[in-house]
Amino acid sequence: MDTYTQKFKIRLGLFVFIGLAIFVLAIFIIGKQKNLFNPVFRLTTTFYNVSGLQVGNNIRFSGINVGTVDNISIINDSTVLVVMMIKEEVKKFIRSDSEAAIGSEGLIGDKLIVITQGGNDSKSVKEGQHLLSEEPVEMDAIMASLKATADNAAIISFQLAEIMVKVNSGTGTLGRLIRDSTIAGNLNQTMQNLESSSKGLDENMNAAKENFLFKGYFNRKAKAEEKKKDDAAEKKEEQQDSINKIKL
Repeated sequence: MDTYTQKFKIRLGLFVFIGLAIFVLAIFIIGKQKNLFNPVFRLTTTFYNVSGLQVGNNIRFSGINVGTVDNISIINDSTVLVVMMIKEEVKKFIRSDSEAAIGSEGLIGDKLIVITQGGNDSKSVKEGQHLLSEEPVEMDAIMASLKATADNAAIISFQLAEIMVKVNSGTGTLGRLIRDSTIAGNLNQTMQNLESSSKGLDENMNAAKENFLFKGYFNRKAKAEEKKKDDAAEKKEEQQDSINKIKL
């Protein structure tokens, strides 16, 4: 009986010891996450809508968790006050013109507050300072915008389908242009006429060049083009000489 009682006491002691160890470890982990054992300072900000932000959510600065949300309270019908507890060690990096915005851990994760870095010329924040905020974009608004875009895409697709049906059936201007052989023949004839007119214009220009009344004009034009080419070649030679001198 004594042996059984002794074993029971040992097991009970181990159970109590393990329970206390787990409790202390949990307190340490939670305290570390909530900055219970680190020196902290207080900042505030306000939002019109906190979008599900809760007390205890993380505060992130430069991609690092630097604090937690300490309190959330409604000031009036359009203002929600958020109190933030930040690690004292990052106080010197947060500027007075830094802003607070509400983000999330991934696409569907917990909400958090993101503090921007601010300007390098600005002073560091002080205890209890109020930061400007940027209102979050609601998921409902994003979904409504996506729905409107999808509806517009469906309407455009339907209209394109109607146009293709008309084209395939030969109705409408584009459909007749593609399906009607008469219109295609007229277009072909028009292109041939334009080609013939172009050839006739070239012949008239050649004849004008041979005419003594226009020969002086065309000679002056040819000389001007030759002079332009000579000037360009001379300029290029000067540039090359300058480059060669620099290399020497």
